[in-house]
Amino acid sequence: MASPDTAPLRFSKMHGAGNDFVVLDLRGGRPAPDAALAAHLADRHRGVGCDQLLTIEAPRAEGSVASYRIWNADGSLSGQCGNGARCIAAWLVRAGLARAEAPFQMDSPAGTHRVQRTEAGFAVAMGVPRWQPAQVPLAGFDSEQPSYSVRIDGEAVVFGAVSMGNPHAVVQVADVASAPVAELGPALQASATFPESVNVGFAQVISRQRIGLRVLERGVGETLACGSGACAAAVVLMRAGLVERSVTVSLPGGDLQIDWPDDAAEVVMSGPATFVFEGEWTQ
Repeated sequence: MASPDTAPLRFSKMHGAGNDFVVLDLRGGRPAPDAALAAHLADRHRGVGCDQLLTIEAPRAEGSVASYRIWNADGSLSGQCGNGARCIAAWLVRAGLARAEAPFQMDSPAGTHRVQRTEAGFAVAMGVPRWQPAQVPLAGFDSEQPSYSVRIDGEAVVFGAVSMGNPHAVVQVADVASAPVAELGPALQASATFPESVNVGFAQVISRQRIGLRVLERGVGETLACGSGACAAAVVLMRAGLVERSVTVSLPGGDLQIDWPDDAAEVVMSGPATFVFEGEWTQ
């Protein structure tokens, strides 16, 4: 009989609003993938292909049904993934570890999250936003500011900064379709202002109830959707008084609903979670 670390690696391919994942069940004792294997599985030409790799593991907090970890497509670890959280929730329900008709909780690298099944998919409590520069982390600023300005290639760039369990910069733009994602995004990620790099969101206020958003994710590139990025853009614009406390975020891959009743509350993200196919990795 094959040992847990040499047997074929079974996986589920899933996506949340186009943000796609390879999900591995490690509860049977199989070791976690290293960075090289995670990057290999994520490769869209020589592997399975995904934005992030997610692993199902034993719970860490009392009352949780499971925990999960997150690897970006380049093999680096991530602290949070909103679309991945909903996919993990759907996987746990399908596996019988959680009941679809009752709320449950699960553990991410960023903490413990309450989950509720909805008609459209799942609603996940993503935690309370963290704004202090040291919490983002954001270098060169001693105290929290409504917005920050840094010079990139001689030009001033203004952005909001927040941690949703991972770092986010939110740049408000007039038209999300023509936003300089490919140019400004990597420059901000490489800036010394963000010592752990950053997810860069380009957000357009369409109305007080709707935001347009594109996100360049660290370790991945531009994705069709970013759940934590949707939370970050929403809370930055909510605190600025530009949108309501319940807002739809339209991303290239679909819509997410973000609710943040007040500054002390957890952000709740709602949206779809879809199974694509099951497979085995034999290399």
